[in-house]
Amino acid sequence: MTVSYTNRLANASLFGSFWNILFRWRGSVYKLVWIELVAFLLLYYAVNLTCRFTLTTKHTKERFYEWQKYLSSTSESIPISFVLGFYVSLVVDRWWKQFQLLPFPDTMALYISAAISASRADQKEQARLTRRTIMRYIVLAYVVTLMRISLRAKRRFPSYQHVVDAGLMLESEKNIFEDMDNRDPMAKHWMPLVWANNIISTARKQQLIISNHLVQNIMCELADIRQRLNALIGYDTISVPLVYTQVVTLAVYSYFITTLVGRQMLPDPPENIENAPPNFYFPSFVVLEFVFYVGWLKVAEILLNPFGEDEDDIEVNWLIDRHIKVSYMIVDEMHEEYPELERDQHYDEVVPKKLPYTVGAGHYRRHQPKGSAESLRVRNIDASYLSTDQGGDDRKRKKDVKPQTKTEDV
Repeated sequence: MTVSYTNRLANASLFGSFWNILFRWRGSVYKLVWIELVAFLLLYYAVNLTCRFTLTTKHTKERFYEWQKYLSSTSESIPISFVLGFYVSLVVDRWWKQFQLLPFPDTMALYISAAISASRADQKEQARLTRRTIMRYIVLAYVVTLMRISLRAKRRFPSYQHVVDAGLMLESEKNIFEDMDNRDPMAKHWMPLVWANNIISTARKQQLIISNHLVQNIMCELADIRQRLNALIGYDTISVPLVYTQVVTLAVYSYFITTLVGRQMLPDPPENIENAPPNFYFPSFVVLEFVFYVGWLKVAEILLNPFGEDEDDIEVNWLIDRHIKVSYMIVDEMHEEYPELERDQHYDEVVPKKLPYTVGAGHYRRHQPKGSAESLRVRNIDASYLSTDQGGDDRKRKKDVKPQTKTEDV
């Protein structure tokens, strides 16, 4: 699941609140780039030590600084900030849309619980079985979709038999899936939705659903779930064009390859070399640049597939567990169940005059906010109405002007 840190920034106005998250390791940029940074520094110091011990003559130093100046100017010509920023913005938007597409079966369960109810005692068991089966098929469609696009779900359900063992699929249904796979290997997430659709139609014929309007609402929600699952498979099938990812990655790594020479800091530059870099042993600003740009690139690499196994990827197995429990609770355990109707403590007041606040929350108590125009004071003369004569002068003038006839025009 995405690493959460918002609880540490509940009051950003306090001094030092940023330090609460700066040195966190799990999900941090340091954890993402430290291997690449170590490799970069090893190459940097390999070039640095080689130059320090081999550039012993004035001629070789001049040649080296010419190359350094050329590579430094070349690296500045790479539009790395623009290319990388636009790429990361695209990937983040794609990542967030995929999370929003994940369907929650709660609304469907509420519709099913309200619509499918037994009017006779001999129909109660049939109504309960219908409700549970429909919701099981909804979650089954969800799981079959994630088995196709999520590594975490695939590790949990490597085959249909594991789905049967989890109680989401019956043996007969597994045989139907396997038979359909033998015909065509396309995604089969729509099959449980077709079964649910047919069960809803049968329930209407059996009068378990008493209204066509309720059937329409259920069908609309079922269609929305199908559309969301189709979109998730579409995002998995149609990725960001590979050429775009390659261009951005090559731009970042080409930039830092040029810095291996272009940002070297060596002692005793020749006298005719202008603006030679100072002789520092640790390239602090180069390291900061590396953390910024490579960290940015790593963020995009993680978010390209939100259903992978990175720390910030979506924990789909937790969602599957949650959906199974919530669905069965709504349509079975809580079906037609609610607490006894009793008067609330403000029943006699109708509208409560004072609502309680704790001492800790007392400073959050506020008056009703005012609109932006409420403070305007209108003068009495501006608030008076226009007289009929004042308002009708223009209309009267228009009446007095008679339209010209064709005879007059002649």
